[in-house]
Amino acid sequence: MKELKKITAVILTYKTSKKTILNCLKSLSSNISIIIVENSKNFEHKQIIKKKFPKIKIFCTGKNLGYGKGNNFGLSKVKTDYALILNPDIICENSFFNGLSKIIKITKNFDIIGCQYSKDKISLPAGFFDYKKNEEFIKNFDSKNSNPLVKVDWVKGFSMLLNLKRFKKKKIFDEKFFLFFEEIDLCKNIINKGGKIFTSDKLKVHHLGFKSASPNDMKIKIEIENIKNWHWMWSSFYFYKKNYSFLYACYKLKGKFLKSFIKMIFYFLIFNQKLKNKYYFRFLGILNSFIGNDSKFRGSLK
Repeated sequence: MKELKKITAVILTYKTSKKTILNCLKSLSSNISIIIVENSKNFEHKQIIKKKFPKIKIFCTGKNLGYGKGNNFGLSKVKTDYALILNPDIICENSFFNGLSKIIKITKNFDIIGCQYSKDKISLPAGFFDYKKNEEFIKNFDSKNSNPLVKVDWVKGFSMLLNLKRFKKKKIFDEKFFLFFEEIDLCKNIINKGGKIFTSDKLKVHHLGFKSASPNDMKIKIEIENIKNWHWMWSSFYFYKKNYSFLYACYKLKGKFLKSFIKMIFYFLIFNQKLKNKYYFRFLGILNSFIGNDSKFRGSLK
């Protein structure tokens, strides 16, 4: 297990519930280092966490920096060769770290290794930028594979291992993104430079899905949904514009732009506030990305 000493888990939180964080931490190996980065001014569970896990290092960013900038903050504190990026709503399977130790021992030439879902398939955890390759990968995804590593173009960022020896820059993620597409953009850059990205069915986790922040206040829940809808569209357009072209981004998002506008008007006319808000903020997200505005929308959640 000496390979695990070379790993630091970076867990980015934002007002995450105590139960969610503790469930995540309990599933981690005691042989790895752990850093929690709270994306606000105060980590309210600090005393409880430190009492149960005294070796954990906890940092507060001072404000909500988003996924990319928040993880960059955490990665700047890492002293080991590898960093395991984890969402706080992740629970690692019992065999996870045994599998991770074996993979690191036999695999040195990689940039990122992504994980897979244990039971719940929220979405495909890895894939290709080439649609034909992606279709074939999806078709064969459930088939048994004796190789613990499968080379892919991208992996999801809920749980992934970064080989820090392969990154020259301290800021690994593009900080212009606030939410969504940060890890896909990173993978795209790695692939363009001839890097190597893998996924492994030996590294399985239970992902609760969007439980990183779980407020009880209904107004805050609504505001979080508005922020997600805005940034999903902003990040989509920005990703295609950055990695392909402005015209390609317009082509890819034109349908969603028109759909959002039409549905926003429709639900406004029939007084459906919830769905009106959904498409209103999606429309604003694309529009702001189209005209070149920053991913600045935060609502009142600073």
